[in-house]
Amino acid sequence: MLVCLPLNSASKADIIMDELLLQIVRAVVSGLMMGLVFGLVALGLTIIFGVMDIVNFAHGEFLMIGMYAGLLTATGFKVDPLVGLPVGAVFGFLLGVMCYYGLVRFLLRGPVVAQLFGTFGLMLFLRNLALLIMGADPRSVHQGILVGKSFVLGPDIIIEMTKLAAGILSVVAFISMWWLLNRTRVGMALTATALDAQAARYMGIPTEKMNALAWGLGGATVAMAGALLVNFWPVEPNVGLLFTMIAFATVALGGFGSISGAAVAGLIVGVLINIAPIWDAINLFTGIEGLKGLQIHQFKYSFVYLTYFLIMVFRPRGLFGWKH
Repeated sequence: MLVCLPLNSASKADIIMDELLLQIVRAVVSGLMMGLVFGLVALGLTIIFGVMDIVNFAHGEFLMIGMYAGLLTATGFKVDPLVGLPVGAVFGFLLGVMCYYGLVRFLLRGPVVAQLFGTFGLMLFLRNLALLIMGADPRSVHQGILVGKSFVLGPDIIIEMTKLAAGILSVVAFISMWWLLNRTRVGMALTATALDAQAARYMGIPTEKMNALAWGLGGATVAMAGALLVNFWPVEPNVGLLFTMIAFATVALGGFGSISGAAVAGLIVGVLINIAPIWDAINLFTGIEGLKGLQIHQFKYSFVYLTYFLIMVFRPRGLFGWKH
């Protein structure tokens, strides 16, 4: 006969604490992996602003196009979704260059408000064009080498292979972009244009081409992030709105024009979004009466926007901002 002995209060407390710590570790690990992708989304925005001091409100739509590029490549050619990464990067680069030569260079001649409304109009155009061509229904990738697969890390910490691959490839993209901007002549020309476009022009740097390159690189990085996201995030024409807000908050937190800032801020934002599961775990395992029924997962993005507001008030340059 099996007899179950009641646990003493100390044992119960230990079990609750172990479970709570496990939930926190899970949330932090998931947040860090998603944070790397958020940082890659914000990287394109910080490159464009860092070089040209212009805010691209259509940034989320660039990501949406990258998601569709990855999706259509996988479904149309019956290949793995990861093959869509270079396709998305090429589409994003070409789109960025086309938008610069077709619209942005003319907006730069006008006041700042014209630049804001111009990129806002570009956002509406790309969103409605996608709605016309692709329809409003969400679409997802359902098969691939990594889709639906996961592995266990440590004590019951399950990591999705698609998110792990997205995080690793985001790190590779960050390192590549850092090397381009800090170890090549083209990168030095971009940096010089960002610091003082007029002086760079006097030194013989083709600032017009550097501006176009900045838009191309910005479009390529965010489209690549979109091609990564579509492996585990459904795509529809309005998906860019959420990621535009996250990108703005991430860039503001890290500092406009700072690549390392975008990477670190992306990790912080990823963890902030996962505060909600941590709170729910505390609510579940502590059993405090005042916390029962208080679920905050529906407001998880509010922590990001609150952080964005506080950074803008107390440190407008961000944590790593280098442009004055």
